Amino acid sequence: MELAPTGDGIDLAVVLRFVDIATDALADAREEIDALNVYPVPDGDTGTNMYLTVSAARDAIAEAVALVAADSPGAALDDSARDAALGAFARGALLGARGNSGVILSEMLGALARRIGAAAAQESSAHTMAEALRDATDASYRAVGTPVEGTILTVARAASDAALARCAEPEARARDVFTAAAAAAREALARTPEQLEVLRHAGVVDAGGRGLSVILDAAETALTGRRPLAVHSPLGHRSIPLPLPRPAATETGDLSPDGPAYEVMYLLEADDDRVSALRARLAPLGDSLVVVGGERLWNVHIHVDDVGAAIEAGIEAGRPYRVRVTHFAEQVASHAASSAAPGNQLETPRTGRRVVAVAAGPGLTELFEAAGAIVVQGGPGRRPSTGQILGAITDSGAEEVVVLPNDGDSVRVAQIAAGTAETDLGLRVAVIPTQAQVQGLAALSVHEPGRGFDSDVLEMTATARHARHGAVTIAARQAMTMAGPCEPGDVLGVIAGDFAVVGADLHDVATDVVERMLGGGGDMVTLVGGADSGDLAQRAAAWVDAHHPHIDVVVYDGGQQRYPLLLSVE
Repeated sequence: MELAPTGDGIDLAVVLRFVDIATDALADAREEIDALNVYPVPDGDTGTNMYLTVSAARDAIAEAVALVAADSPGAALDDSARDAALGAFARGALLGARGNSGVILSEMLGALARRIGAAAAQESSAHTMAEALRDATDASYRAVGTPVEGTILTVARAASDAALARCAEPEARARDVFTAAAAAAREALARTPEQLEVLRHAGVVDAGGRGLSVILDAAETALTGRRPLAVHSPLGHRSIPLPLPRPAATETGDLSPDGPAYEVMYLLEADDDRVSALRARLAPLGDSLVVVGGERLWNVHIHVDDVGAAIEAGIEAGRPYRVRVTHFAEQVASHAASSAAPGNQLETPRTGRRVVAVAAGPGLTELFEAAGAIVVQGGPGRRPSTGQILGAITDSGAEEVVVLPNDGDSVRVAQIAAGTAETDLGLRVAVIPTQAQVQGLAALSVHEPGRGFDSDVLEMTATARHARHGAVTIAARQAMTMAGPCEPGDVLGVIAGDFAVVGADLHDVATDVVERMLGGGGDMVTLVGGADSGDLAQRAAAWVDAHHPHIDVVVYDGGQQRYPLLLSVE
């Protein structure tokens, strides 16, 4: 698939590279940013919330691009496809936003995506991105009920002002704009303790501002290939973006009797003209009010004492759902306990070991669940997000978790979710990098909870690695493959992720793939029939019985889309 340019040099490939770098950078800086989190509430989750927000946006745009690639292999993205991908990016950020900083960040990312999508054909990349940063800053200020300087807002304004100034210079390019923006953000971040007393007292910079600086550094790296230079803070004892020291202890007394006790968040389906009234209804109830979104989907965040009133305001405006209520005192105590001794924050003791597996179809879901796994829905066009896998790990109730992503593109997502669970919950989590559904089935078949954790993971990993995997699919577009050219409707045989066979008949291609895979030896063939594949799996099994009678064959109904047959040889 070709990612055609948007404007002068800002293309979807650049956006994808940026969001990958930003997600990884926030994953690395998450603990540091969490430790800086003393304002507005010292609940130690700003880094995690910003990471989850960007990760959700990354997963959404990657899934949108993958859908187009699957439907039109080798074709360039047209304007409508690019708009859809950028729209998915903005919507993913909105739906995945967590916490005050995450909700603000989601609005900024949405504004960036909208401005990039609206770029004129002959518009310079520098102009596009400078205006995109300005729009993101303006959107962040509008989203907040009572803007406070010395926060992420201040850092955003400094970055966008620098970007606009750099854009006005002759020959400026997008890379120059982001270099200027990232440098200005680091300098503004270093000054935040001068603007907020709580930051100066704790000896830290603003956590949300630090997270935004990490993201802008990632944008600079994506466009230039360079890592930004460190800038020393006026406080004289730290450098940015190098790791910052943990702040001085912040007493939970900062949660004074006069301050709100709860954080309330929910998604809201409501007509856009109802939102002004919603903001007016919520504003007197508490502080840190942020309402972002548009086109009948909104993300609402507020700190209140009266949880019921905050939710009722949403009901008056539309349909609130995915409601999340956090009691600050408990969250702060939990964060303090986790900092002192990982695992102490768990109210209910976790026991045992569970497996989390990504399943690509209803039949595969039944197979994994029958074997005792917790299933996360996935497959082509619906790959799971980091949040979904993290949620499955968290909800498992186990102290040891093994994750089977069962898809090459989901391995990194699973690893980030595992790292988050290990840090936040003190769990032991291992990701077995299964590249295909059949490898996950093979690994799960040897899972033994009674074994030691390391021994179990080692056995499952070895079994998955020895399960050679293949598939049969149908070409959607004309393309060039490793096996030669294909036309729409041709049957494609896949071995270890590469197109190895091009043919006209499902059964012929399936048996060709099996024969090639058995060329390396094997004792058992597993065949998983897809949706609407008829008796293909059974016919392939009969062929194996006839031509390789010494080989055991297992047949399952997987129900997966786009792949009439999945297979493995062990």
